Amino acid sequence: MAEKDPEGIIATDPSDNDDRKCLIIRKLLKFNPKEVFTWQLVKTVAMGQGLAALICGTAVTSQYLASDYHVDAPMLQSFMSYTLLCLTYTTALLFRTGDGNMFPILKKRWWKYLLLGLVDVEANYTVVKAYQYTTLTSIQLLDCFVIPVLMILSCWFLKTCYRPVHYVSVCVCLLGVGAMVGADLLAGRDLGSTSDILLGDGLVLFSASLYAVSNVCQEYTVKHLSRVEFLGMVGLFGTLISGIQLGVLEHNNVANIQWDWRIGLLFAGYALCMYTLYSCMPIVVKKTSATAVNLSLLTADLLSLFCGLFLFQYTFSGLYIVSLVIILVGFVSFNAVATTPDPADPIAPSVGWEEGGYDNPDDIIKEEVVVAVLEEEKEQEEEVGEHTGVSWNQRTQNEEVPAEGRSTKM
Repeated sequence: MAEKDPEGIIATDPSDNDDRKCLIIRKLLKFNPKEVFTWQLVKTVAMGQGLAALICGTAVTSQYLASDYHVDAPMLQSFMSYTLLCLTYTTALLFRTGDGNMFPILKKRWWKYLLLGLVDVEANYTVVKAYQYTTLTSIQLLDCFVIPVLMILSCWFLKTCYRPVHYVSVCVCLLGVGAMVGADLLAGRDLGSTSDILLGDGLVLFSASLYAVSNVCQEYTVKHLSRVEFLGMVGLFGTLISGIQLGVLEHNNVANIQWDWRIGLLFAGYALCMYTLYSCMPIVVKKTSATAVNLSLLTADLLSLFCGLFLFQYTFSGLYIVSLVIILVGFVSFNAVATTPDPADPIAPSVGWEEGGYDNPDDIIKEEVVVAVLEEEKEQEEEVGEHTGVSWNQRTQNEEVPAEGRSTKM
């Protein structure tokens, strides 16, 4: 127990430090890679890179439209993808019964989804507009601002509890982005405009903040309500808002497009990639978190660069490979540890301190020791179970957990 000496300095009991060291040593000795690198983690990484590939598809089609056909109609591209969402998921809501039908949802939460649709549309629009004022390097760096904003919002609204390993993992991912930007500078790919860098950088930061708000709302909706409701409402209001904005801001640009089958195919490819991204992203968010998904999307720029090596004759740099490996290492380490305490654990050390259950941080150390003792008892009982044919999990599977003991954190 910590005590204060006469001078007011807090003195820590040496036994507490010994207990902590013993706990760390025990955890290191019991470390089993199979418990970390599970099949679920492999699927999470694969799904995250699948989303990054879809982002890459939207980037490649947009690059072709801008460079080869001089088409400047980002809102038309967004309108097409929102329309596909509306035709499928909003229609599905129409045929639902009860509270899951579109009309009861609109009656209860229409203004919330209106704001969500506005945030989502403007997040997509402002980041595209930023390319007219600032450089690609600035956009790649500042777009990472979405991750710290998302973590803050997740802690605030979703009550997500991040552990030190998660913050380290995020820093590792951002280090990978730094390596990617450095490779771009060495390769002479500092593309974009410099007409108003301050405005362009502000648009990127604004877009990143809007993306963070949209992703937090998405995580809450898919985990508490339903994926179809989220996509149906975003499709409905996104179509309305982007349609109005398209008519006001881009009617001249659309009228000047020299349509042919190639341009139509590129628009269709962009819309299908974005539609698939919107459809699949809630699935990955529900299994992981919005922060984890955004970390996986950091590789999208790298995938676009690899495609550009063959399609747009970009210059290759070994730093691209280094950047990809660093980002993947950070993403894997982030997902290897749960962001919230496991409600099945006998005692979750972080919960009591978070919720004010402890008056002294030294109590957490003592509780960690208790957890270690319980883990030893569990292993001993499992050894006994091998002889009796009954395991720890089987004996505890049917035990009821009090409702107040279940974690409600996302």
